[in-house]
Amino acid sequence: MVTLVNQERTKAGLQQLKVDNTLVQLARKKSQDMIDKNYFGHTSPTYGSPFEMMKSAGVSYYTAGENLAGAGSVESAHASLMASSGHRANILNARYNHFGVGIAVGGPYGNMFTQLFIGK
Repeated sequence: MVTLVNQERTKAGLQQLKVDNTLVQLARKKSQDMIDKNYFGHTSPTYGSPFEMMKSAGVSYYTAGENLAGAGSVESAHASLMASSGHRANILNARYNHFGVGIAVGGPYGNMFTQLFIGK
């Protein structure tokens, strides 16, 4: 998924995003939380909003965003995100320069995907 996102950014003339390991860990926790707590949404009953989750983990940023997808494969999730104007806008946001992807197996879609983006 990291490669697919960065390929889209390169095609759009944008810098590639750097993988931030803290964001990867948070994205994995968010994906697993959605499976464990049986929800699909940006506000977690465990962690709050993505912004609260990042700040609680000590992540500093000037801008941030989150994409969520449920799908059977990375390719399918990526295609769905790129077909959605809001999610596509996050992937192609020139203000973002770091991100993390977390994938958890399970849930109603087969896999849960979380992408956390920040600009710092």
